[in-house]
Amino acid sequence: MPELPEVETYRRFLDDLVVAQTITALEVKDAKVLATDEDTLRRALTGRTITHTSRLGKNCFLHLDDDRVLVLHFGMTGDVGAYRDEPDAPRFTRLALHLADGLRIAFVDARKFGRIRLVEGVAQYQKAKKLGPDALDITAAQLQQALGARKPMIKPLLLDQSITAGLGNWIVDEVLFQARVHPERRAHTLSTTEFEALHAAIQLVLSTAIRHEATYRYFPASFLIHAREWDDSATPGTNNHIFCPRHPKIEIAKSYVGGRATYYCPKCQPPPPASE
Repeated sequence: MPELPEVETYRRFLDDLVVAQTITALEVKDAKVLATDEDTLRRALTGRTITHTSRLGKNCFLHLDDDRVLVLHFGMTGDVGAYRDEPDAPRFTRLALHLADGLRIAFVDARKFGRIRLVEGVAQYQKAKKLGPDALDITAAQLQQALGARKPMIKPLLLDQSITAGLGNWIVDEVLFQARVHPERRAHTLSTTEFEALHAAIQLVLSTAIRHEATYRYFPASFLIHAREWDDSATPGTNNHIFCPRHPKIEIAKSYVGGRATYYCPKCQPPPPASE
């Protein structure tokens, strides 16, 4: 599933190709991905120039020269691509923006859970979708203010997009591991120092993932993500990835927190007391 690092990678890819380009045509191959009806979208986009791109959480924005915004939300399997000739269109291309220089920008989505819509502005969209500040922009003080008095467990709260936008399941596990906080800790029990550690971990995890364009095998060996076994190239021919990077004899635990598969180190992230 595209998370914030993947979407930021998509945004940078698009930024290099579409800024200052005029949209000459809209090609819809499957209207299921449209959250704005096709005719409205075609009239609104054709002849418009893309001035810049931006991102909020898992949403990518193409800003038009009339101040309206095309929103790309990638769902579970969304991606972007570019091509010039129809035979080269990526498989599962659902929509293509034809640009004045002859390039076509593809919205690719195998399972068709992604959505494309036109909005009046980012602020309006953020309010309508009840999205909190972007995870890369939120401060430690904002994080503590939003969560410090809350009694639910910290992991589900960090996944709540209305609190901070962009943190997905594996990212939250990684953040909690790097901050040494157990996923079942109640938010109101965390100290200021622990909230500062969470904030620093959010910055570390997201910046690392973006730097490596969300290619997990390139993440540092000190990252918990390798225990998820999405890619075994970090520890080829061994099972080292299932043990804590800090404590090689401690096996990473897996449980379900808030209904989500959760990985953590029983030693680095001690469980909360039973009375909590």
